[in-house]
Amino acid sequence: MITGAHVMIQSRNHKADQDFLTDVLGLSAVDAGNGFLIFAGPPADIAIHESDKNSVHEYFLMCDDIEAFVAEMKKRNVSVAHPANRGWGTITHVVLPGGGKLQVYQPHHKRPKPFAARAARAHATTRPKHSAKAKKAARPKKRR
Repeated sequence: MITGAHVMIQSRNHKADQDFLTDVLGLSAVDAGNGFLIFAGPPADIAIHESDKNSVHEYFLMCDDIEAFVAEMKKRNVSVAHPANRGWGTITHVVLPGGGKLQVYQPHHKRPKPFAARAARAHATTRPKHSAKAKKAARPKKRR
């Protein structure tokens, strides 16, 4: 049913932010046409939080070591906030060249198995098993 996720980051300077994702974060991309880049994202998870409003969504990137991430951003002269421990994770944000903020955190909570691995495992266990005799019978007959 679901095959992936597509995240849109709105930007006042999309070219500079595309360069940031490529050059600083090292994400690969494909040109979908006319210079519109689609970036490969890391594995993702989705959480539902209680709110008094609908259609309010946030986007976070995750890392294994927030201190190392912050140090790397500072080394590259990227504006980055001091990490803050929120219990569920330690969070920071970087300021993109276009002026927007991108949140990054090191999770302290359990993470689900990646979607692709789960889907592949489910596919492997639900595929019908055929005997050699059934496979041979299913092959197209040769014309003489």
